Amino acid sequence: MKIEKIRDGARGEADDEVAIEAPLEIRVGGKALTVVMRTPGHDEELVRGFLFNEGLIEDAGAIESITRPPNLVGDEVGNVLDVTLGSHQAIQSERLFYASSSCGVCGKNAISALRVRAPIIDSDSLRIAAATLATLPDRLRAGQPLFARTGGVHASGLFTPDGTLEAAREDVGRHNALDKLIGWAVERLPLVDRLLVVSGRVSYELVQKAIAAGIPLVAAVGAPSTLAVDLAEEFNVTLVGFLRDGGMNVYTHGHRVV
Repeated sequence: MKIEKIRDGARGEADDEVAIEAPLEIRVGGKALTVVMRTPGHDEELVRGFLFNEGLIEDAGAIESITRPPNLVGDEVGNVLDVTLGSHQAIQSERLFYASSSCGVCGKNAISALRVRAPIIDSDSLRIAAATLATLPDRLRAGQPLFARTGGVHASGLFTPDGTLEAAREDVGRHNALDKLIGWAVERLPLVDRLLVVSGRVSYELVQKAIAAGIPLVAAVGAPSTLAVDLAEEFNVTLVGFLRDGGMNVYTHGHRVV
């Protein structure tokens, strides 16, 4: 798009690329479940990850198919996905909610629903060298082409302990980026031998999603919240913040960083 750019008092016209934010309506059996504001791309992964992380399905096997309904019109085109569950599957939820790209638990209808539906992570086999961990934000940045063009999206990356980036997903919503990533990996859960790096701050909801996926170490370029620290402590998750400029703060269960 064309914009007016002002630098050092000088004005001029320039081209600029802005990150897309658009609604995705998720239907189950033809019935609307929710609308998620997201950056288009990896939509099926987003749906799988969203349903799993919300506790609406137990595993990838619950989903028979994800399709784009026919005969869509107007803004619905490209922005609706319909999930067909297996014959013995049912979503036990009466929630119908709208989630903005900044939401993590915006659709929850009770504080009690925030409780993690996963066991405490009992795997302590994962170890990563602090020197390797310090390099991961740059490695994640290499998997962020949309950020490079727009500067307007968040990223989540899944790494092996030797620092190999297995997959990265981007979205205007930090929670969507993680849902997409977990949707990509949902058939391999729990991810007890992998670690998660997120591009911004880390909140309660991101730690909750990581625990549901069985990820034992979460590292963020930015700061954690108090609830994120408390949840990581309780569920035996190593939580690292301010992972940048060659340094880091280790908030919980530091034995995994060597």
